[in-house]
Amino acid sequence: MQKPELKARLPRIDTIDIARGVALVAMAIYHFSWDLEYFGYATPGMTETGGWKLFARAIASSFLILVGVSLYLANGREIRWRPFWRRLAMVVAGAVAITVVTWFMMREEFIYFGILHEIALASLIGLLFLRLPSLLTLAAAIAIIVLPNFYSSELFDNPAGWVLGLSPYVPRSNDYVPLFPWFGTVLIGLSVVKLADATGLLRWLAGIGAGSWAVPLRFAGRHSLAVYLLHQPILFGSVFVFAQFFPAQMETPQVRFLQACQVECEKSRDSEYCVSYCPCMLHRIEGEHKLNDLFARRETPETRQWLTGLARQCTDETDNRMLLEGNTPGKGKPESGAKPGG
Repeated sequence: MQKPELKARLPRIDTIDIARGVALVAMAIYHFSWDLEYFGYATPGMTETGGWKLFARAIASSFLILVGVSLYLANGREIRWRPFWRRLAMVVAGAVAITVVTWFMMREEFIYFGILHEIALASLIGLLFLRLPSLLTLAAAIAIIVLPNFYSSELFDNPAGWVLGLSPYVPRSNDYVPLFPWFGTVLIGLSVVKLADATGLLRWLAGIGAGSWAVPLRFAGRHSLAVYLLHQPILFGSVFVFAQFFPAQMETPQVRFLQACQVECEKSRDSEYCVSYCPCMLHRIEGEHKLNDLFARRETPETRQWLTGLARQCTDETDNRMLLEGNTPGKGKPESGAKPGG
């Protein structure tokens, strides 16, 4: 016979709703910054490097950790199939909508497996871990997070394999959140909330009240899917309208290319190296009159292969020049090309 305490549903915890609301605010800040960059009000590549890149990863991690927490709170005692399927259908519908919209708006970088796609699939797979011990769940989380650092294969370099995240090449997308390593963060949330439940921490959190200051955050946290789907169209549309009346002062394509190239290059090489490498890329691209094609985002597999060839040539040329000048080339190889901003 089932123990009485196992039949009691886990309480609604305002603190977790508020945490979800804070994550949504952080995401809105990041997306607004991305919008400013897209319309030319910020430096190309700004949101893809440095502190902004860490900020984006922290936001995604917090959302997915909270997915694991919510999955347990809703189904930890027993799986409530009807609410589960209803919620999953809503997430899947949102994911499909994002894919369709981005396909028409930015086909070269459309979102085919972003955070909502990850949440949908992780919610299904996460059911398998609901009854496992928390330490075993945590061990699985660590393994999933670590594996991509040690293993990848070209067998996964295809649309189906990209979902796993084990391809040696990162496909182009404005939001790419594959199972490896991101499902590991969902399991971290699941394992932590299991421990919190076992130690009575959940009941303690449920007793914590929040003042009126938390009402907007709590509301957003309880309606997170709707807020997620609506906030970016509103922000993007607002910046678009603003740009029609007060357009950004755009640099020349050459300057914008060099800025974007510098950002990409410095992900793997030092600044001194990139100052020499990027003009080489620009010179060769302009020599074949293809700079405008890059800014028009008319990139095909053939174009990507051509850029990779140019990158190899400029890498060799820059390495040789630095050696002749008595400098040691930095480690690694720069990206095969720069993604123009704006």
